[in-house]
Amino acid sequence: MRKVALFGQFKHHFPEEHVTLLLQELQKYNTEVVIEKNCLPYIQKTNTTQYQSFKSHEDLNDSFDFFISIGGDGTTLRSINYIRNSGIPIIGINAGRLGFLATVQKETIADTFRKIQAKKYSISERNLLVLESETPLKGLDTHFNFALNEITISRRNTTAMITVKTYVDDEYLTSYWADGLIVSTATGSTGYSLSCGGPIIAPHANSFVLTPIAPHNLSMRPLVIPETTHIKLSVSGRKKNHLVSLDGRIITVKNGTQLNIKKADFKIKMLIPNGNSFIKTLRNKMLWGEDIRN
Repeated sequence: MRKVALFGQFKHHFPEEHVTLLLQELQKYNTEVVIEKNCLPYIQKTNTTQYQSFKSHEDLNDSFDFFISIGGDGTTLRSINYIRNSGIPIIGINAGRLGFLATVQKETIADTFRKIQAKKYSISERNLLVLESETPLKGLDTHFNFALNEITISRRNTTAMITVKTYVDDEYLTSYWADGLIVSTATGSTGYSLSCGGPIIAPHANSFVLTPIAPHNLSMRPLVIPETTHIKLSVSGRKKNHLVSLDGRIITVKNGTQLNIKKADFKIKMLIPNGNSFIKTLRNKMLWGEDIRN
């Protein structure tokens, strides 16, 4: 380990024990740590070491071995704004509830970085979705128009359902009459899509899933499609606008605007220490095989 970037969202909670343990381990291996500028003041309150900082993706290059996200899955999702197409692997340190992206627990930080130092890890490449439109979308950063988990279409300021006219590879699929529609990656299949009845998809299955949100017609079931599929959506409803969310980043879009969703032309790399796996996380997170009646 030569050089790493560190990022966390510490405004509401600063996981001091996690950060202290992490920095101690990195120091053992003489690793240069560069900290995101908004995180740095929190860390400097309890640590006298002087660290360099970064403030955007432009400050990260191939001199970094990997990117550490400390927090929960939401923090890991925010990390991709810094990573983008740089190819720097991300490792998630969990400072909250067990997640599918932030899987390294406080108790395993030391063991994790021993494994990384010994190169006992694998790289899991994850597909992303990208959102485009011929009409400029107000509030959408055209350089950050991608999502690791999902892109969600939903109603805005109304209890009435919306109609989401949907095409796959230019073939009309259906018009979902529902509260909205989730277009999820395999990575995001364990998130919002799952809570709306979508299937769990293994990260390397190379599939996306269309999951309607509270559809009026109960025969409207989630649909798994190939990652090569180009999706076109157009919304109509009682209100003039609807919401579009990319991993929680929300913009307001005028009804009738054609939205084009497809696989991004780059992938995000997740660093997985030996002994960790999607299957293990799935079993622990979902309590599969556990008798929780007592």
